[in-house]
Amino acid sequence: MSATGTTAPQEPSPALDRSRPFGAHLRMSWWTPLVLLTVPALVMVVLQVLLYGLVAVVEGSDDPLATSLTPLKLLAVNVSIAVSGLLAVVLLTWTTGAPWRSLISWPRAFDVRRLVHHLLGAALMVAAGIGVVALVAPGSPGWTAFGISGTTVALLVVTVLTTPAQAAGEELMFRSVALPAAASWVRAVRPALVVGLVVSGLAFAAVHGSVDPWLAGYYTLIGVSTGLMAVLSGGIEAPVAFHVANNVLATVVNSVMADGGAVPLDRSVGAGDASLLVLVAVNVAMVVLVWAHERRRPGPARS
Repeated sequence: MSATGTTAPQEPSPALDRSRPFGAHLRMSWWTPLVLLTVPALVMVVLQVLLYGLVAVVEGSDDPLATSLTPLKLLAVNVSIAVSGLLAVVLLTWTTGAPWRSLISWPRAFDVRRLVHHLLGAALMVAAGIGVVALVAPGSPGWTAFGISGTTVALLVVTVLTTPAQAAGEELMFRSVALPAAASWVRAVRPALVVGLVVSGLAFAAVHGSVDPWLAGYYTLIGVSTGLMAVLSGGIEAPVAFHVANNVLATVVNSVMADGGAVPLDRSVGAGDASLLVLVAVNVAMVVLVWAHERRRPGPARS
């Protein structure tokens, strides 16, 4: 307390660099990004395997690592990713002393209006992309036939209630933490952002575990695109909005097109094809939308 009885202003965290934009605004020891890039991802994998084992016991399955997503396995995936995203934020704040709010938006405050605006735009674009894929390559996503069963209803409930947390967890892990952590290795701002975008994009693709060239490239593009959304807007509202819209809508469609059964999840070689270019276009369009929206705001990425 000061002599006048008011609270003295706190000194800014030494981990924050106020002269640099979101995504390149953190300073830390050279080894810290290695911890932040590996530990949350490893925890996510271990937690998911453990939860898959528990699900196998409950469902009576003899193959806990089967690729098809039942409602309980979808819940296990979503919980493991959401928890790991929170762990990444806690780990960064603990190792660097950076305030957690600076990982959500910087230097401006969190903006609910941005989140809602981009969520609506993303929902329209993702829905359009799914519609185009249904027209030009209906066999590519692994759809079989429309069907509603108890399994379908359970999948939809799990999707609506927990997939937003899963999508937010991935954004916390890769855009709030991995992006600025990797960027801290380079001093010049633009090269730092390039390093951060590339490293976080590749890390995002790696945890999805696909060696198919089309899928691996697509996951990398998603990681780079959502990273660009965060940099352009000065926070994670836009990438969270896009990720939520993409994952919820895709899982809903995949669930109702699984003929009443579990959702197939094939990431093996040959699973991807050129139809992914439609979804690539959706990602690029969302980046353009975020850029255009930020250009119209007074004080871009700051107000």
